[in-house]
Amino acid sequence: MLAGTGMYRLAREWFPAPDALFAAMFFALNPYHLLIVYWRSDYAELLAAALLPVLLLCLLRLFLPGSDPGLRPAICLSLTLAAACLTNLPAAVTIYYSTAGLALVLAAIGAVRETGRERWLDPQVRGRQIWSPQIWRPLVWTALAMLLGASLASFYLLPAIYEQGWVNLSEVLSLGVRPQDNFLFTTLADPAHNRFNLLVSTIAIAEIGVLAFTIWFSRRKKHVATAAPSTSSGQALGGRVARSSTGLETFWMLLSAWGAGSALLMLSVTNLFWQHLPKLRFVQHPFRWLLCMNAALAMLLTMSTKRWTSRALASAVLLCAVILAGYRFQRPWWEKASDILAMGDAVTDGAGYEGTDEYVPAGADPYELNKNLPRVSADTGAPVQSDITAWRQTEKHFSVHAAAPQDITVRLFNYPAWNVVVNGKPTETQTTDVTGLIVIPMAGGNSDVHIHLRRTIDRVIGDIVSLISLALLVVAWFKTRPSHLRPANIASPAA
Repeated sequence: MLAGTGMYRLAREWFPAPDALFAAMFFALNPYHLLIVYWRSDYAELLAAALLPVLLLCLLRLFLPGSDPGLRPAICLSLTLAAACLTNLPAAVTIYYSTAGLALVLAAIGAVRETGRERWLDPQVRGRQIWSPQIWRPLVWTALAMLLGASLASFYLLPAIYEQGWVNLSEVLSLGVRPQDNFLFTTLADPAHNRFNLLVSTIAIAEIGVLAFTIWFSRRKKHVATAAPSTSSGQALGGRVARSSTGLETFWMLLSAWGAGSALLMLSVTNLFWQHLPKLRFVQHPFRWLLCMNAALAMLLTMSTKRWTSRALASAVLLCAVILAGYRFQRPWWEKASDILAMGDAVTDGAGYEGTDEYVPAGADPYELNKNLPRVSADTGAPVQSDITAWRQTEKHFSVHAAAPQDITVRLFNYPAWNVVVNGKPTETQTTDVTGLIVIPMAGGNSDVHIHLRRTIDRVIGDIVSLISLALLVVAWFKTRPSHLRPANIASPAA
């Protein structure tokens, strides 16, 4: 719903309402979104898709001639990027790279258009044009928006960066989930991986084929303004500028570059970029660029096909690709009813669900953990007489009766943020060698044990940075209000 609403708002800058409605429906129900819902269940990534039309709209406000080049579009862009960071980090990486790439494309298009293609070939003219305020000022605003977006999300990003050393983060890039293992039509010695990769690759190739079709057939229509003649649609991008042939040609070039670049990054020829560009490898699956590619595809398909029969045919081809690939290679919801029941029982009886390898303490092996281990046990694994008062996510409180001094093991991974207090005194803990559980030395007799998750310095700093960034954003927003919205200065009456 959010993705469709955002795409409709973007499409109304260029197309009449019926065409904008088609773009919104296609984007909301595109094949990759169906793949996320019925196969991957990655709803955080699906939510991040709703930010892509807003991202594109903010960039166009910054770069298109005649639009608002001020601070407010940059503020909106920073809020969009902050929302991406707080929604899904792999998607945020693709969105940040898309922002940088689209800004550079828009700047290059603007530079060539202002100087003319013939004069642009002159190195001296090109050098002067690069330093033109119309070129570098939107780039500066974009860079500041990217920085502000990360700063707004610092209460989450800084702990995530600082606490990487606490966990087995290298497992994020283990065999099977590395980028080089997930390019289109890549096979490993893992049949389940190969089936899913073939499913994704078939859907991706079908979408890339439709993308190539739309780019080719929309190239002749990029000079023709297609937006509705209403006055409200184009105001955000400068009204007539958004609906002009120049603005539409820029939009076509931008969408084509975004779609083609996203498609290219799913192929193994780009492995060098995946290995060396900062943080790009943590996206893990190159097919995640389908998220961005479909935003471009929705607009290009609307632009290239004016007949609803052609749009229906393209949509039917893609839907058939999803259905046939799902039926032939990997059916959705491959977990059986018994698997779902077992997971529910594990949560109900306290055994817990199976987590991912990368989030266990550094050096720990979760597969060696005894699932039947009591919450409080001796080092032999035998249960210890205890009375559990609280066993919440961030707090454990229990009392133990020990006949003699001994070490007790708590079924809880030993992260540095855990603070252990025994009989009112902070206590140094140890860690089991293989499983990474908390070991607490206990004296004989009755002991009151309180374990709580403390706020570490990285969280405090992250909160401060986010609050300062939010304050700056609010001040900048009110300082840049249009003059007709500012309160008039009323002179006090003379005495």
